[in-house]
Amino acid sequence: MVPPKLAPETPALQDGASPSGVVQASEYLVSVVRSGVEESVNGKEGNTEAGARAEQELERIERQIEQLETAAGDNQEARRQLEQLHQQVHALRRQMDAHLHAWRKAELARHPQRPYTLDYVQRIFTAWSEIHGDRGFADDPALVCGMARFHGEEVMVIGHQKGRDTKTKLYRNFGMPNPEGYRKALRLMRLAEKFARPIFTFVDTPGAYPGLGAEERGQAEAIARNLREMARLEVPIITTVTGEGGSGGALAVAVADRVLMMENSIYAVISPEGCASIMWRDASKKELAAQAMRITAEDLKQFGCIDDIVPEPPGGAHTDHARAAELLDRSLQRHFAELKRQTVSQLLASRYDKFRLMAQFFTGE
Repeated sequence: MVPPKLAPETPALQDGASPSGVVQASEYLVSVVRSGVEESVNGKEGNTEAGARAEQELERIERQIEQLETAAGDNQEARRQLEQLHQQVHALRRQMDAHLHAWRKAELARHPQRPYTLDYVQRIFTAWSEIHGDRGFADDPALVCGMARFHGEEVMVIGHQKGRDTKTKLYRNFGMPNPEGYRKALRLMRLAEKFARPIFTFVDTPGAYPGLGAEERGQAEAIARNLREMARLEVPIITTVTGEGGSGGALAVAVADRVLMMENSIYAVISPEGCASIMWRDASKKELAAQAMRITAEDLKQFGCIDDIVPEPPGGAHTDHARAAELLDRSLQRHFAELKRQTVSQLLASRYDKFRLMAQFFTGE
């Protein structure tokens, strides 16, 4: 899909052409982009760049339509045609969003302006009070934990936190926790259980930090202990994958009664680049790997690995943090209300069965 390159602005308006003439030109451009979108939906691997170009062309056409609306004045016929053009552009954007390539979803999941845990905490929870340290080695800024209120309910919030600029990325270790991060999370989960506080966790990490120091301090043991202990915590747990859900680094805070995924998030045992490097010895085949791995929310919902998909604003959560938080808040309230009606024994039994069946499905046992 290679849409023709458009002029930066609408030349027809600059030349004094009638609005109806420019409407016809814009209709032609919309038809060209539509054919490109259909190629992207129906076809081949490697159309990520083409899809991005189509998105750019749609944005440019929308800017042209805004200019035309001003130029149309009282011309009702021109305004009717412009409204039809608006509807066509919105339909094309919905079509693109519905058929996003798996790799493009991975790119959206990693978008640097995507909301992180603290962005959701600010918009969904109140009375946030962060707690630091594992009481054994150090605090880990890659995993934030604290007490808060969720619509009046006292809860515990735990989530991965990335940075947006170089300084904060280094401080947050790119959202990759060390063992002390997981031990801090477990310490606070036990504290939540002691005071009967439900737990909300937010997952957004490429994976646990694989450095030498992390391995020396027991990275694998810390993750394994979290898996075991979360399976038997006697409080409701809701996990939301907000961006990347990478391997054990994600699962260590995601053994939950409800597992939700944002619409443009991913969840996998390895990154598409890592999978491509192993399977084809070529990281450039990451798009093919992403498609084959079935890492999107829709795929995982079909497999029964997650319980619900949280919709995002048009274009992705990074376009409107407030709206993304509002949509997530609605889903959290609904699932939280359902879990509060269950007894502790019901929570533990269903949580155990959920992850046992998931493991059997993927191991073929």
